[in-house]
Amino acid sequence: MTGEVAVLGAGMHPWGKWGRGFVEYGVAAARAALADAGLEWRDIGSIVGADTVRGGYPGYVSGATFAKALGWQGARVTSVYAACASGAQAVDTARAQIMSGLADVVLVVGADAAPKGFFRPAGGERPDDPDWLRFRVLGATNPTYFGLYARRRMAVHGDTPQDFAQVKVKSAAVGALNPNARYRTRVSAEEVAASPVVADPLRLLDICATSDGGAALVLSSMDFARRHGAARPVRIRAVSTVTPRFPNTVLDLPDIATDSWAAVEPSDGTFRTSIARAAYEEAGIGPEDLSLAEVYDLSTALELQWYEDLGLCGEGEGAKLLREGATSLDGRIPVNASGGLASFGEAVPAQAIAQVCELTWQLREQAGDRQIAGARVGITANQGLFGHGSSVIAVR
Repeated sequence: MTGEVAVLGAGMHPWGKWGRGFVEYGVAAARAALADAGLEWRDIGSIVGADTVRGGYPGYVSGATFAKALGWQGARVTSVYAACASGAQAVDTARAQIMSGLADVVLVVGADAAPKGFFRPAGGERPDDPDWLRFRVLGATNPTYFGLYARRRMAVHGDTPQDFAQVKVKSAAVGALNPNARYRTRVSAEEVAASPVVADPLRLLDICATSDGGAALVLSSMDFARRHGAARPVRIRAVSTVTPRFPNTVLDLPDIATDSWAAVEPSDGTFRTSIARAAYEEAGIGPEDLSLAEVYDLSTALELQWYEDLGLCGEGEGAKLLREGATSLDGRIPVNASGGLASFGEAVPAQAIAQVCELTWQLREQAGDRQIAGARVGITANQGLFGHGSSVIAVR
């Protein structure tokens, strides 16, 4: 186990399609987090920005972009990029700075102004880029990948399109209670089934949208938190940022080939199971200790996969856990009490930070109508391109 850092503030800009620049969303989220922490921007010793790579030049140096927008004050600055795991990498960078003594209090910010429709690769010829290759060589757009994963679950575990639809029904019910969510309307399984097919067996309501939005956190050392009067703050106890382990025998796009294991036995578990395992080991807890989980539900089928990867149930038992109601808001282990990406959509640099915001509000008992009674330990799970695993465990 390593030391803990305190979460003094959490803030968001609501998700949607607002037609403005990502800097505006990030600054709004940062100011909300600072207000929540009871601090001024001048009190911040370091700022870490999670990058977006579609918003032009400023997107590549988001830390400095947000610092400039807030007003230059000399803070240490860092910008990180790990695709969908960028926010967790930013949290981990901030934590490392605090634990090393480089800064007492750090502002973490991520925001995006996403394109309309589904994501596509950036222009140009990049044959050494696995993401470019899977689009151009395989024609595997994101929805195609999601559909293939759903098909695999159906073939291997017996999941059905009705199971996938129930994930959306569950997420939409709690998303309707979240003022920061983009989609705040309950849906029925029949409405999911009636929505257009995008990548068989997944329909439009099975797949998350692309969204604008922002999220921010104020993290500090425990000493600073005590001096600041936060006697019992939410604490980040673990951050997992592991990579895959050879051999990887299950295809996981954008990497488009499995590793040969003719001479090496497969590792114990998949890449995604290793993400959670590392977090549990660092935090000194297990899945049985969790009060809630926020997972990366790019599609309804992928949410079911995370149930198993987090150890909430056995392999192939994700749909059974869902049917039992265990992952509902009033269930044994609520998953995506925020509404998840199903209700928010993807604002790539912000989403892993937003997951920690939800854990913070739940552990503080500030989640309003979606509050989980007695929440004390939460985990996030996320995955970025090219082997960027990420998971954060927060406790109170």
